[in-house]
Amino acid sequence: MELRRVVITGLGTINPLGNSVEEYFTNLNNGVSGAGPITRFDASLFKTRFACEVKNFNPADYGIDRKEARKMDRFSQYAAVAADQAVADSKLDLESIDKKRAGVIVGSGIGGIETLTDEIMGYCEGGKVPRFNPFLIPKMIPDIIAGQISIKYGFMGPNYATVSACASSAHAMSNAFDMIRLNKADIIITGGSEAGVTIPSVGGFNSAQALSTNNDEYATASRPFDKTRDGFVIGEGCGILVFEEYGHAVARGAKIYAEVFGTGMSADAHHITAPHPGGEGAMEAMRLALKEAGLKPEDVDYINVHGTSTPLGDIAELKAVKEVFGEHAYKLNISSTKSMTGHLLGGAGAIETMACIDAICNGIIPPTINFKEEDPEIDYKLNLTLNKAQKREVNVAMNNTFGFGGHNSCLVLGKVR
Repeated sequence: MELRRVVITGLGTINPLGNSVEEYFTNLNNGVSGAGPITRFDASLFKTRFACEVKNFNPADYGIDRKEARKMDRFSQYAAVAADQAVADSKLDLESIDKKRAGVIVGSGIGGIETLTDEIMGYCEGGKVPRFNPFLIPKMIPDIIAGQISIKYGFMGPNYATVSACASSAHAMSNAFDMIRLNKADIIITGGSEAGVTIPSVGGFNSAQALSTNNDEYATASRPFDKTRDGFVIGEGCGILVFEEYGHAVARGAKIYAEVFGTGMSADAHHITAPHPGGEGAMEAMRLALKEAGLKPEDVDYINVHGTSTPLGDIAELKAVKEVFGEHAYKLNISSTKSMTGHLLGGAGAIETMACIDAICNGIIPPTINFKEEDPEIDYKLNLTLNKAQKREVNVAMNNTFGFGGHNSCLVLGKVR
């Protein structure tokens, strides 16, 4: 069977750097930090008291009335708005497309954890009679995003969620790519959403010693590749993309941002939270993605790395990049946009793929900000795009996304060829 080509024709996002794609890209390329003191709850007793929160978001401003908003966890609200942006951006004619050939695959690592937390705390404080919101379950379950989007647009094709911790949206996009190229759909709305700035998330990651506790320098605490990095900065938000079969997009005169060339997935099979120290799983994902794309390492211009600002993760990933790319690793641009957005957990892969799209379309590599001090275990001959964006033509970009449990995903995309 001949495999079909897949392109990206629509983008939408709500994230710590902006509530639109344009605002996100502008702040990304200007090196803006999205970090600030936590406002979602009283974090005064926590080891970490800051995060990269979404700012100035009121669902009513985006057409979600108060009654509907009460039925949705924040991660669903973000996704609903980002999906509206992406579908509008794609200029799909919803009256003429075959909705049985249009699907939704959207990932989330922890789903409606804020709703679950509120309901359990309310039960514990409320006495002996259990009283729960009748919308508790549909607000909480990660797959509800895909369901809500399909209901709104009447899309009757493949519809489900992917849940693989921080790799969730990357796996969603990989699945969307496969569904279209295998002729199981023509259009897939895909990406990921997370609203993880919550009491159990921050408390749990603190206990796991995964979060930065640099409260005095919160704006610069997400500092990938810096010797003083001490953990990731938790973020929240959503990225939604419209994946479409190439011929279908061309036939309707769609604007095409980029073509998806290949994906790779692997497992570290090593540890529940720590990456493989040699980056073996990451290497395998990158090699598989390049093989599927029919590309050589020398074809890649930019890698948006997972780059969480953790002591172990940054070192392991750069080792993997050097092993896969050899001497070409020193000719690439590499950056971690988590230095600005924080770590959106299950939403990370989607907004970072969008950062790759901006680099492809506009020839600007977003920076890795907050770098000050060299780590002797990191090779700074690599172009890590430190502190300032760089201009460069990007024909092919790669996005790496990894998750707790050893889940690795890699997406290769570029200018239509």
